[in-house]
Amino acid sequence: MAVLRALVRLGVVAALIASAVGMQNVPAGAQAVPRQLRIAVGIDADTLDPAGGTTTTVNNMVDYFYETLVDVESVPGEVRPKLATRWQVARDGRSITFQLRPGVRFHDGSPMNAAAVKATIERLLDPKVRNPNRYLFAPITAVETMGELSLRLQLSQPSPFVLTGLGTTTAAILSPAAVQRAGDRFSVAPVGAGTGPYMFKEWRRGESILVERNPNYWGKRPVFDEVLFRVVPDAGTRLAQLLAGDVHMAMLPPAPDVKGLRQNPRVTVVEAATDRTIFLVLNNQWGPFRDVRVRQAMNYAINKKAILASVLFDLGTVAVSPCPPMMFGGVAVQEGGWPYNPIKAKQLLAEAGYRDGFEVNFFSPTGRYIQDFQFAQAVAAQLRNVGVRANLSTMDWPSYVSTVVAPPDRTRVQMIVLGWAWPVLDCDGALYGQFHSGAAHPPKGLGPAFYRNPRVDQLLDEARSTIDDAKRKELYREAQQLIWNDAPWVFLWTQKWYVATVRNLKGVRVLPIEKWDTSNATWEP
Repeated sequence: MAVLRALVRLGVVAALIASAVGMQNVPAGAQAVPRQLRIAVGIDADTLDPAGGTTTTVNNMVDYFYETLVDVESVPGEVRPKLATRWQVARDGRSITFQLRPGVRFHDGSPMNAAAVKATIERLLDPKVRNPNRYLFAPITAVETMGELSLRLQLSQPSPFVLTGLGTTTAAILSPAAVQRAGDRFSVAPVGAGTGPYMFKEWRRGESILVERNPNYWGKRPVFDEVLFRVVPDAGTRLAQLLAGDVHMAMLPPAPDVKGLRQNPRVTVVEAATDRTIFLVLNNQWGPFRDVRVRQAMNYAINKKAILASVLFDLGTVAVSPCPPMMFGGVAVQEGGWPYNPIKAKQLLAEAGYRDGFEVNFFSPTGRYIQDFQFAQAVAAQLRNVGVRANLSTMDWPSYVSTVVAPPDRTRVQMIVLGWAWPVLDCDGALYGQFHSGAAHPPKGLGPAFYRNPRVDQLLDEARSTIDDAKRKELYREAQQLIWNDAPWVFLWTQKWYVATVRNLKGVRVLPIEKWDTSNATWEP
């Protein structure tokens, strides 16, 4: 690895990649079915406790060994059976009754039954358990077992989101015995806790996560004995490993190479639009960003289209709303997004008392989003043109998450790069999880802008208590307009999601919620 890092510094890896992309006569990964499927990811996990998860990629990895009651990820807009075979919402909307799948056991051998589901849901509601998405389950007032495989959730009010929330990784069903055995180590070694097609085997911090096939899985048997998630923050290195056949799939290889990879018969690029919004968090309770004119100036100061074209190679679309229009309730608040207008930006800064600009600490991850640190450098350069001096730095992902979830009195956030993709294609999570002042502010939530607008709170609360779709859309429309004008973020773009695989690996899918799916993947020698 040290040698590889040295090669990266010397630019040799880029040359190898360019050469390999052109070597179309040498088949990559031409081999028999490998025992172990190796996937290169850009970040390490911060926790393996699904309740505490904050990151789609981490959730994607833990999905290999956990499962939920229902499936909301495979087909947008649909709720499908998983560990629950059927469910019934009461006529008054205040309860949901589930019938569980018979014959399913956790990896530790204990039965997946109503008692286990009840314990899991009560754990989600327990304030002593870290759960940044607890608000998803807030309407649940009681869980009643009605037999070995039947239970009922009582709700405080009709809810359009509780059922879909139970399909997110956060609500993965856990073995109570495994959770108890692991104790404080559950977040790093959840042995035996899931029901999924693979079982957790090992986590080597900063290096890899290994899972092995569940021999007693109730569903379709996966092809590979093991799956290894290798942590490779550098996108060029991920691609080099793929082209060398050292891994079989790479998450987000370098954006500049995607066009060439699409033409390379040795490689398959699997890609699709997603609901991942990329933005700059402006801490609305910090210094100049308390003034809405400064926040609006920041939106005018950055040329998103130019950065998309030159740094992201058009692997995204300029954001037109806080909630992508592809989601239920999403609307295009402003076609084309906030326009690039540095003159208007300087004017607003002067009106706010910052004629000479100001200095701000600016954090960006490396390897989490497409070209993240690279576009952050472009952003910093453009801000300097209007007098904003952004001091850019980076850190590993677990440290980054710790920074994001710090409470307002201890936060280091002034301005940071962040992305938000909700696992259900509905504006509820896209907006409530970032902009509701009662739920989104860390450490309770994941909205480090610390945005506050009482009217927005009211609209989002009202949308959560009605099951009238038309009314919900109107409430979300007004909320999006208010948030857009308040500019708690610099709205950048929604990004594509893509992975590259060796040509032998078939059947990999990319979901619109920015996950990959290898559950039906096969190998063709």
